[in-house]
Amino acid sequence: MELAQLIRDRRSVHQFEDRPVSMELVKELLDTAVWVPNHKMTQPWRFVIVQGEGRRRLADIARSGAEKRERDPEKSKELGQKFYDRFMSVPMFVAVVMTENTHPVVWEEDYASTSCIIHNFSLLAWEQGLGLVWETYPLLHSPEFREALGVKPGEKIIGSLHLGYPAKVPAAQSRIPAAELLTIIDQA
Repeated sequence: MELAQLIRDRRSVHQFEDRPVSMELVKELLDTAVWVPNHKMTQPWRFVIVQGEGRRRLADIARSGAEKRERDPEKSKELGQKFYDRFMSVPMFVAVVMTENTHPVVWEEDYASTSCIIHNFSLLAWEQGLGLVWETYPLLHSPEFREALGVKPGEKIIGSLHLGYPAKVPAAQSRIPAAELLTIIDQA
């Protein structure tokens, strides 16, 4: 597929078929996705993949967190089950983890590079018929969630990528044309 068309066609997918995703394919896509600009080649990223029965631990943590936020006991169980079911409907999670550099400029450069990996991965996945959504929900800061993924102090989860074969592809949402957001300075 032509790159320009791939960029325009890619969508964030929230509903997936109940079909496993090939671990070998994901490894191959990640191997390509890491070819991003990275100042000083710090390469601060790593990936945690959760699939199959491993999803239950994340789903249990999501359920527990949802239940704690709701005061009404009946609604609490209902909300908790909704979160559990949502997590279990995702065939594979890819957590993108970044080592946090203490120097603010390096941190920003590393964050930008790691974000580019996620974008590269989303395009590569789309090209292979896989859909994903890049999630940054509050659970990423939960000690239980971080522990379940083996995230250490000094690391930040940049995104939890929900990955699978799309059951439904959302329609495109319009974008503001770059020409409307462009400032050109051509004088000294």
